[in-house]
Amino acid sequence: MIASKTLLIIAVAAPLLAQDKPSGTYINSDEIQAYLKRAPADAVSDQQVRAVDIGKSHVDIGVVYRGKQTAGGAVAEHDLVSEVYHIMDGSATLVLGSDITELKRRPADDRAVRLLNGPGGNGVSIRNGATYQLKPGDVVIIPAGVGHWFTKIDDHIEYLMVRVDPDKVTPLKDEAASKADLATAPRP
Repeated sequence: MIASKTLLIIAVAAPLLAQDKPSGTYINSDEIQAYLKRAPADAVSDQQVRAVDIGKSHVDIGVVYRGKQTAGGAVAEHDLVSEVYHIMDGSATLVLGSDITELKRRPADDRAVRLLNGPGGNGVSIRNGATYQLKPGDVVIIPAGVGHWFTKIDDHIEYLMVRVDPDKVTPLKDEAASKADLATAPRP
């Protein structure tokens, strides 16, 4: 009798437990290209395509376009979210390092903090950093807490970004939200 009740509980609970298991996510090239097409040619455009709960972490996919830059912009640092860049087009010089000069916290209501990469800061430069010349096909892994600084962008650079968010600070974004986002005017 106990064995049959246990089997009944398992039979009822198993489908419920299976519902918590995340499924795969597919993003086609047309969607990625749609985000890139709406990026302004003379500015930085960081657009979140998806943000998925994979169980123990969120994984976010974004696309970034940066126009020509001859002098270093701000150093970015994210406290909790790591990033992986896959360079799709263009070239740039990127400096990575943890010794960030004049690091100032971004406010909690900053768009990047709320929607893209959680708490962090911006600085002026990186002391004793590693410098990389990025080109199409390159991949860069930037752990949380490491500053990243584009010191030069030759003409432009486009990259696919994977954000790894074990603390789940970034909001989720599914396919429907992405389609709704693409239907609106691009953000400045």
